Amino acid sequence: MVVLNRIYTRTGDDGTTALGTGERRKKYDLRIAAYGTLDEVNAAIGIARLHTASDAALDTALAHIQNDLFDVGADLTMPGKGKGPGGARLAVTESQVNWLESEIDRFNAELAPLRSFVLPGGSAAAAYLHLARTMCRRGERLIAELKDKPGESVGDDVLKYVNRLSDFLFVASRYANDKGERDVLWVPGRNR
Repeated sequence: MVVLNRIYTRTGDDGTTALGTGERRKKYDLRIAAYGTLDEVNAAIGIARLHTASDAALDTALAHIQNDLFDVGADLTMPGKGKGPGGARLAVTESQVNWLESEIDRFNAELAPLRSFVLPGGSAAAAYLHLARTMCRRGERLIAELKDKPGESVGDDVLKYVNRLSDFLFVASRYANDKGERDVLWVPGRNR
């Protein structure tokens, strides 16, 4: 599927990069920014996983998501085109969105309801998951803008998946904080 035997190609030296279709686009193109931001999300999740290895359920879910994020990136890099393994178009599917929803429900069932907003922190895993969540929200905004741009296409389930992912990352951050026990809560007006 992917063969990387040469890491540098020099083809990007002119400020462009190739989509999976072979089309060249500026490195600051909205589509490139969207899947590049999701790559940042994936990297932040990778850092969080350095701190979740002792929790098999959470770590397994995060590993699953890291793989799915490459599917999302592949979907975005092949606008309206492209084939994956076995000839099928590599695109995010409704079943991937549904899986994320079931994981949100599964982890959230073990958390007490919130009575305030949560500040990023508590544990290292939670802080990195919050960082991934904020990056994910940025990616979501870029994908929404891309979807509205004339002449661009975005798979139907891409935006849904990224929206659910940010929700999952919020729930996962609370779960990583000893199931919410170590959450750092916002106290309105505390420092006035």
